[in-house]
Amino acid sequence: PHMLRRTITHAIARRTAATRAMSSATTSNVWMGYAPVPDTPDGFTARFAVSAENPNGVDVIMEKWAKGSAEPPHSHPGDDMTVVVEGKMAVQFFTKSSDGSLVKDGEPLILNKGDAGHIDGGRIHDATYLEDCKLVYVHDKSFGFVNQPSGK
Repeated sequence: PHMLRRTITHAIARRTAATRAMSSATTSNVWMGYAPVPDTPDGFTARFAVSAENPNGVDVIMEKWAKGSAEPPHSHPGDDMTVVVEGKMAVQFFTKSSDGSLVKDGEPLILNKGDAGHIDGGRIHDATYLEDCKLVYVHDKSFGFVNQPSGK
């Protein structure tokens, strides 16, 4: 019973994480634009890295973050997906008020080892690393980091 409860809890947490992040593996542009690869088995499709010849590819970044480090509020120009290989992190979403100040949008989203979070392009968020983390980060098209300072 304990293992079943734990499995169900993780499944609910992952579903909640995908919903709170505003997109999912079904809707994120990270998962769009795949094509068959010549001379590979049936059923295999891929999307390759961004380059001059492939501007519609993805950027993939292997990241390591130390416990206690943090990213300030920011957004990215395209959808992204973060897979937590090791560690635990928190993502806080924000909206901008009419005066340009940032307002927290809900409680922080906690991602643990094995979780994947999808964030829509342009969605303002920060990240705090609660444990040492190893991440695989995938960005739709070319990566960009847009600092989002508060207007106040």
